[in-house]
Amino acid sequence: MSREPDFAAWASPARRRAAADAVLIGSPPAVALAALGWRLGGLWPAFAALLAGVLVITFAARHRVSRLDREWLVRRLNAREASLEDSAALIFAKPELAPLERLQAERIAARIAALDPASLADDWSRRGIAATWLAGALALAATLFWPEPDPAPPPLTRAEPSTAAEGEPRLTGFRVRVVPPAYTRLPARYAQSLDVRAPQGSRIEWTLAFAPQARSAGVQLVGGQSIAFASSPDGWEGALRLDVPALYHVTAQGRQVTRAPHRLEPIADEPPQVQVIAPASGLVLITPGQRRWRVVFEASDDYAVDPLARLTLTTAVGEGENISFTERSRTVTGTGDAKRRRFVVDLDLAGFGLQPGSDLVAQLTIADTRSPARHVVRGPGVILRWPAPVPANADGLELMAKQTMPAYFRSQRQVIIDTEALIKRRGKLSVDDFLVASDTIGVDQRLLRLRYGQFVGMEAEETPRPPMPTSDKDEAAEPEHYDGDGHDHGEESDAPVFGGLGNVLAEYGHTHDESEAATLLDPGTRALLKSALDAMWEAELHLRSGEPEKALPFENRALDFIKKVQQASRIYLPRIGSTQPPIDMARRMTGKRAGIVAGGAALTPFVIEDAVPATAWRALAGPGTIDLGGLEAWVRGNSARMRDPLAVLAAIDGLRSAPAARTARDRLRSALWTVLTRPPAQVRRRHDGGATGRRYTKGLR
Repeated sequence: MSREPDFAAWASPARRRAAADAVLIGSPPAVALAALGWRLGGLWPAFAALLAGVLVITFAARHRVSRLDREWLVRRLNAREASLEDSAALIFAKPELAPLERLQAERIAARIAALDPASLADDWSRRGIAATWLAGALALAATLFWPEPDPAPPPLTRAEPSTAAEGEPRLTGFRVRVVPPAYTRLPARYAQSLDVRAPQGSRIEWTLAFAPQARSAGVQLVGGQSIAFASSPDGWEGALRLDVPALYHVTAQGRQVTRAPHRLEPIADEPPQVQVIAPASGLVLITPGQRRWRVVFEASDDYAVDPLARLTLTTAVGEGENISFTERSRTVTGTGDAKRRRFVVDLDLAGFGLQPGSDLVAQLTIADTRSPARHVVRGPGVILRWPAPVPANADGLELMAKQTMPAYFRSQRQVIIDTEALIKRRGKLSVDDFLVASDTIGVDQRLLRLRYGQFVGMEAEETPRPPMPTSDKDEAAEPEHYDGDGHDHGEESDAPVFGGLGNVLAEYGHTHDESEAATLLDPGTRALLKSALDAMWEAELHLRSGEPEKALPFENRALDFIKKVQQASRIYLPRIGSTQPPIDMARRMTGKRAGIVAGGAALTPFVIEDAVPATAWRALAGPGTIDLGGLEAWVRGNSARMRDPLAVLAAIDGLRSAPAARTARDRLRSALWTVLTRPPAQVRRRHDGGATGRRYTKGLR
């Protein structure tokens, strides 16, 4: 019988378990060692540590497997089964056996065949595996989350020559460390100069060195507080929280040691931005059989966007005045980078109770991680609309069904939205369907034009026109009639005509503009409205011709004019005669004027917004004194409207240091020129024609 295959079959389960046990025990230390190498040295040390750990684990596994040889198997069989009578060695002995030994070997082989080889393997080292995995997890957590030691600070930067006199302390070196707020997740850095530009709320730390050594040092904010520094082995150290823009001087022993002020400029945290990625249009029409609606928002911020956002869903169900609104909110989680997150929302339309003529509006509200006060922004909304069914064309009611409703429920903005949607659907519609849709929008534009046109006296254009002749005979048989053509047209009838919009309003309604108190528009507003009507006419022309692309610019122009008209003032003047005060007969013909004429009207002095800088700018042209304190206070109060307020403050500080210097006055005057509001454009005076023109004008006088 072959001995070697039997040995391999019996030893394989035990060898596999021994190797796996060695790997499970050695893997956590190897991973922790690799993490430590990555933390201390980077990628290559981590790879080297991991490779070393793998080699050690491989060596340990091979060593444990090599111990499971033939002698181990014999000892394990004899120890495991007493029925083998300590004769398991006969199975794996050499072929030269005595007859009695051969007989005993055959008996033992029959008993061994009933055993399971897997039962000979050692048990798992459960305690060892649990201990190494727990220790490895703790070591890995400590390695990854242990705070990094602060790197050694760089040497002091050499300072520019100072203005200190001989023998006084001079600034020889500086080091400026900028620590941004924790919510920005920006690392601390060192500035290259004394001018600092950092996120708002950062901590600015200075280290200053002087020669000879100063008895005290600090920084002096221009127009503000003075910050004293403390002595340290590296020099003088101090810190400041950067909240508002400011200028400062380095001081030593109470005197300035820098020639020009240095800038402290905070970078404001901008609010996050939200945009709709899908759908591409802000208005989407529901498709037949649609059950779900996906909306994708994208939020971006200069530092980080909060991963949790609030989605507001507003449902408008109903038509006309019978509309009910339902609002619900839910929390959604964004994915992606902290500075740019995407919020994907899948809505089940069955739970909103939509019906024809209803809208579903989705809007996302996000926030950033700014501390202590976060920026909260509500993004644009996207609308899912279930169009109302189109009313059936009925004889005699077609005019009302197609004109009355759009005139009251359409707007110029809606016409623009419909036009943009039609342009996007051009490739999906046939030529005839596209022309019909464009003509329908043109009808809406016409009705809106007529609606606004009534305020400038435009005719309603609703008078029924005579039927077009179908042949030359009909044209000859029906000559055109007009006033003064010699024919008797009969008296005009005031009887109501079925379907006439004006008659329906006159019979069943009432107008809010009385004939004696009509709405009168000032000439400027009237001109704006007329311009809007002209743009509507051009848009209608292109829409009715099937050219919505050419109509869109005119529609936008009309909307701009309408917005201006809405902001204009309207004057209501009753069309009645003026009411004069009653005549006092006792004073008549006496010539007494006491109490008739009121006191003279007092003129209110005109105050311009830039009076302070304008006054200072004019005064700087001469040698007069300037109220620098008031000017500086004005600049600080209006810094938001200036492009570079620190430059103006620096010029003020320069003039304060050298009041008699003409260069400092010119520098401040140039800085103030950029602050002044530009005067409005004026009409240029016509040329007088020279000497000849002046003589001619003088002659006319």
